[in-house]
Amino acid sequence: MSETRFHALPDGRRIAFRHAPGAGPTLVFLPGYMSDMTGSKAGAVADWTAAQGRACLRLDYSGCGESAGDFGDGTLSRWRDEVLALIASQCAGPVVLIGSSMGGWLMLLVALAIPERVDALVGIAAAPDFTDWGYSDQQKAALAAGQMVLEDNPYGPEPTPTHPGLWADGQARRLLDGPIALTCPVRLLHGQNDADVPWDISLRLAQALRSADVQVVLIKDGDHRLSRDADIALLLRTLAALP
Repeated sequence: MSETRFHALPDGRRIAFRHAPGAGPTLVFLPGYMSDMTGSKAGAVADWTAAQGRACLRLDYSGCGESAGDFGDGTLSRWRDEVLALIASQCAGPVVLIGSSMGGWLMLLVALAIPERVDALVGIAAAPDFTDWGYSDQQKAALAAGQMVLEDNPYGPEPTPTHPGLWADGQARRLLDGPIALTCPVRLLHGQNDADVPWDISLRLAQALRSADVQVVLIKDGDHRLSRDADIALLLRTLAALP
């Protein structure tokens, strides 16, 4: 198991990451909202790459996990740039981006920034444009007015916050209303019992992508996390079968 290290950005941010060298392309795991690199799916990918002799990169966005910073300062653009900095620093060749939930939006933004380096994309309940479809008109009005929105958190005791900066940045980074100029292979896994991200988001994403090599796998009894043993086995089979 690779140890946690820290990458210093020019503005002083120190981004926690774990990098295991190996054969390429490097698999880069992008966690979801308020998640980190120690989750079960990220750990399973790291274990699988180690067994296969493959390179793997995991990281914690600023304000998350072991990375310093205030979560309230986080935005899609800020976290995208952190991922890009880690890829530039740690990955010598091509990469495969694996994005879970919000990480699925980030993987698209990262891939659009460095399309020549991305061999494939794998989304797990990918949630592009969640700042648009994921909030009511009342919540959007509050966020637009600079107010934080709190929602019930099914995964922990504390409510889930959305800060106005993240929401505004997300609204400026929406992708689903037009073509997404990515041509690499894309695999999208989505549970049809997902209470957080409607599974038709993956269908909309598949349609928007320019790539002709896009496959969507729907798991009828799958929830948002897709972290059961069978779900993780599906993810690893998907990675193993990438062209």
